[in-house]
Amino acid sequence: MTVLPDDRISPAAEFPGATREQWQQLVAGVLRKSGKEVSGPEAEQALSTTVDGGLLVRPLYTAEDGAPDLGLPGFPPYVRGSRLLGGWDVRQRHLLPDPARTNEAVLADLEGGVSSLWLAVGGAGLPVADLGRALEGVYLDLVPVVLDAGPDTGAAARELLRLYGDRGVEPGQARGNLGADPLAYAARTGTVPSYDDAVALAGLAREQYPGLRALTVDALPYHQAGASAAQELGASLATGVAYLRVLTSAGLDVEAALGQLEFRYAATADQFLTIATLRAARRLWSRVAEVTGVPSAGGQRQHAVTSTVMMTRRDPYVNMLRTTLAGLAAGVGGADALTVLPFDEALGLPDAFARRIARNTSAILLEESHLGRVADPAGGSWYVERLTEELARAGWAFFQELEAAGGQEKALGSGLVGERIAATWQARTRELATRREPVTGVSEFPQLAERPVRREPAPARAAGGGLPQVRRDEAYEALRARSDAHLATTGVRPKVFLAALGPASAHTARVSFASNLFQAGGVEPVHDPVTVDAETVASAFAASGADVACLCSSDALYAEQAEAVVGALRSAGASWVCLAGRPGSLPGIDTFVFLGCDAVAVLSTVLDRAGVAA
Repeated sequence: MTVLPDDRISPAAEFPGATREQWQQLVAGVLRKSGKEVSGPEAEQALSTTVDGGLLVRPLYTAEDGAPDLGLPGFPPYVRGSRLLGGWDVRQRHLLPDPARTNEAVLADLEGGVSSLWLAVGGAGLPVADLGRALEGVYLDLVPVVLDAGPDTGAAARELLRLYGDRGVEPGQARGNLGADPLAYAARTGTVPSYDDAVALAGLAREQYPGLRALTVDALPYHQAGASAAQELGASLATGVAYLRVLTSAGLDVEAALGQLEFRYAATADQFLTIATLRAARRLWSRVAEVTGVPSAGGQRQHAVTSTVMMTRRDPYVNMLRTTLAGLAAGVGGADALTVLPFDEALGLPDAFARRIARNTSAILLEESHLGRVADPAGGSWYVERLTEELARAGWAFFQELEAAGGQEKALGSGLVGERIAATWQARTRELATRREPVTGVSEFPQLAERPVRREPAPARAAGGGLPQVRRDEAYEALRARSDAHLATTGVRPKVFLAALGPASAHTARVSFASNLFQAGGVEPVHDPVTVDAETVASAFAASGADVACLCSSDALYAEQAEAVVGALRSAGASWVCLAGRPGSLPGIDTFVFLGCDAVAVLSTVLDRAGVAA
């Protein structure tokens, strides 16, 4: 075997390196063919996109975008992970209020590979007194338990600790989190937080239960209200710092207080954003620990939960794809525990099949994809490193704004947090309405004929004046609900007649576009006959049973036939006529539908014109 000299090992060694300027010139040449006259950095800017609260994603990243030395996994600043090795705790959530059914679901999950339990206790969840029945047959010395009990946290925690004693679990064997999080409950309900239970439980855990953490820093209320990733980070930092102040004021030292916190973040189907969010969160919390004088205790323990905001009620099986992407991102991002929500979460209480798919998602990622065998697999990606850096800076800026307002409690009480998040969600709502942020199965590729998936209603959330809970599908869901009610009342859905002009080659693309758009609002498109003209459109429209019509064809045929066709449609009783194509000056057209138009506004108008009740 011949060994090549070192200067010949790389096949690219004899080729000159390309510069960014050369790449930009090539991009400008391609864009010029599409009619865009740009050059230099403008060419790169033309291919850049803005995501999640204003973060800019560029089309090209190089070594110049790499971050400074990020250390090693398990060491400050913990960007590359709080632990030396990968992998995560598979944590399943349980909301059932019935202890027997909860116990059945818990045992099935544990037998299927779940390694810890997250239980909703008190309120509309499992009664505190029934916690023992729900955990019957569970080896509490092996299975960590995480509580989510809101105002019942003290009672639920005492009941769990009693169970440990009654079942012979040594204090050192107990694992999990007692779930005290008064600021998250205040964010959800608008109530004034009380820290008494959190302080008492933190002291107890510190003295007697070294494997238990007492507090959760839950960022989900902010994410579920529509916050950007940076706002989620900033709110979690402000909450964590508020808890450090409370615990140290009560007598715990800083290192002990840091050890009582676990952070909970949302994982979305935007995999790179989720990866960067978890990495940035660890970096920022490490900075907090550094400032408090104990940098070695700044390894943030993270619990990632797949986003409820991204889950849809229509075509819910697509949620399996969303949660798989989110789970992958959480694992790659270094989460210590991961909850994959069942695909039917948005519909109510999940069934056994949905829970099995949820836990198997982690099983596949861990046991078949072997994500747990690699620490920080995204490390070294220039894009991920740059996105982590930008998210960390944006999150820190929001944290500073909250601190300047007096801290998280005061920022919540004054409405500052709600106002900032509402502005972010309003901007995102526009992206959803115009389908610049498409939702598969909802705003894109909807199925009017799909069979609805029914589930038992989930327990109602705590009432109050806290932050709202939003979903990406909510505007389209409202439109589809109007259509469903109309169908139930009349036996037919609202319809739109697609007046296709000319041969198929001229109208197929815009017919497909219009059909997809109208179905997103529950409006049934009628494309029969395949093509019409001014002489045949009136009778075809009358036979369609529609009240509104949409012209579909090429710009050239619009110029030749549209005016006469619109006149015939009006004579036949069309109350509203739109045209698939960019806005123009054609007479008689009420509006235009095109890529980037406000689909929600158009669909609302169609339903109104069709006489569908709001």
